[in-house]
Amino acid sequence: MTGSDLVVSWLSLAGGHFDAFGMLGLCLGFVTGTMPHRRGILVASAACSGCFGLHFLHLGALTGTAMCAVSVVQSLTSVFCLGSAKRSGVVAPIYAATSLAAASLTLATWNGPASGFAALGALLATCARLQIEAGTMRRLFLAASLCWAGHNLIVGSVFALTCDVLTISGLVIALMRAGGVPSALVATVRSWAWKGSALRIAPPR
Repeated sequence: MTGSDLVVSWLSLAGGHFDAFGMLGLCLGFVTGTMPHRRGILVASAACSGCFGLHFLHLGALTGTAMCAVSVVQSLTSVFCLGSAKRSGVVAPIYAATSLAAASLTLATWNGPASGFAALGALLATCARLQIEAGTMRRLFLAASLCWAGHNLIVGSVFALTCDVLTISGLVIALMRAGGVPSALVATVRSWAWKGSALRIAPPR
């Protein structure tokens, strides 16, 4: 199968989910991982979540919209409040409230292993946003993205899985430049990428 055939197959499967916000979110997903510093990672992550929140709202997926809103609030809280002498006191209450909201949404919409992957991914992403060191943040975001890729493989979301692959690629590139990705993890990421390709070219059911 040629590259053009893969593109046509992907467009056929994901075409119903296309909008400008979703496409911008895909680009920002890759950019997030490649940002050189902590603040840039968080700002790009907030922008990505905001775009996907509007994408999900356009699709009528209110749970997804709410989860993206949680991500935006946490990311911006870490950008403007974490480490600030004047505003650091609001970090714990905001994170507690948003984490409780995310947990409640997960429990209310629980759907077996897929929800388990989503819950673990949300927890790891929350931990990532609380980090001061960019390398640790990237590693936690990478683990979170792998969990979300597991969720999206199970539910068969081509559009979201594509974003996961781009985000993971950006994070791996940044970590490899810094010498922070063991070979076993690179092999795992390649395995996810192959599974994602298989899902994208599979005929719709």
